[in-house]
Amino acid sequence: MAEPETPEPAKSENDSLVETEPPKVPNRLFFRIGDVAELAGVETHVLRFWESEFPRFSPKKTSTGQRQYRRKDVEAVLEIKRLLYDEGYTIAGARKVLRQKAKSKRKVPAVNTQPALLFPEPEAANPKILAVIKQELRKILTLLERR
Repeated sequence: MAEPETPEPAKSENDSLVETEPPKVPNRLFFRIGDVAELAGVETHVLRFWESEFPRFSPKKTSTGQRQYRRKDVEAVLEIKRLLYDEGYTIAGARKVLRQKAKSKRKVPAVNTQPALLFPEPEAANPKILAVIKQELRKILTLLERR
């Protein structure tokens, strides 16, 4: 005897405010504009507009004039979409946030006042990790010997 199906709870306005995970970017070298638009959930004209507004991403064009988005371009598109649609920033505000993030990535780390050792002291090796490494190396050696 089959169990009765439970109805899905009604969606409230707050359900749309819940953050969702960004889509997984496929492991490819290049993406066409239609692929990126589909991943981001926006129209292609929106992507072309964002290119003019955000210097952070600028896809290269092929000899035929088609846009070739790289992985970093796709990630930039997803970040821009998150800032505009999820966080509620204006275009100018999102541009400012992206500029600040880029500056913070470029900052030089603080200089260490302690003199560096020429030969740093080795850390205590974990015997379990060493055993796994040893086992993997033996497997590799076996594979190489078969050739």
